[in-house]
Amino acid sequence: MRVGLIGAGNMASALARGWGDPVLVHDAYRPRAEALVAELGGEVVDSNGELAQRADAVLLAHKPAGLERVAAEIGGAANAVISILGGVPICALRAVYGATPVVRIIPSVPVEVRQGVSCHARDADADADFERQAIALFQRVGLVVSIDEEQMAVATGLMSCAPAYTALVAEAQVDAGVRAGLAADIAGALVAASIGGTAALLQARDMDTLAVRRAVTSPGGITARGLAALEHGGVRAAFDDAMQAVIGR
Repeated sequence: MRVGLIGAGNMASALARGWGDPVLVHDAYRPRAEALVAELGGEVVDSNGELAQRADAVLLAHKPAGLERVAAEIGGAANAVISILGGVPICALRAVYGATPVVRIIPSVPVEVRQGVSCHARDADADADFERQAIALFQRVGLVVSIDEEQMAVATGLMSCAPAYTALVAEAQVDAGVRAGLAADIAGALVAASIGGTAALLQARDMDTLAVRRAVTSPGGITARGLAALEHGGVRAAFDDAMQAVIGR
């Protein structure tokens, strides 16, 4: 399935790098599309309409506010549509794309290194064959989880924001290590490897976070003191506040 990208921003570029295929792309800012083609091969096309005619499926990676404009430019030429637009439900996609098969999937930036997470919105009215193809496409770059669309805001609030949150936590840990006397490159290597190893351990233990914490924490030891400081600092409340901010409550 040849996918045409409408938009060459961060997420579309991450997907394209993860897939590793030559790209067919149109972007309102042509130099950005040209840079992606120079990196991966492929072709920049001159219009969304031309892209839709030449692709087996169109990936919507433009700004959500451009939904109606882009649909009008495509003019019914798209064979099928995959949307990664945040906050745009399936009913809104169908309203502008009519009978064209549509699938809604929201990925996370680590798709670039084929370790992303993508949330697929279940759709009882989807074209089953195209839906399977779309899911398989995103499985090439990580885990795909299918959920009810009503859960998408919370689910994407976890997985699509998580790389930024994890990067912030890593940055804070590195900064603390540097203030305590470590060189920045050594602190960075320690933190990055520890995050990756802990993620693998949590997966191996079926996300038993308590068991992992107990495996590290000796009574009265340094980890116990560190955890107490984090709890005192309100780490749980901070993440809950972040979730409420993301889902608009």
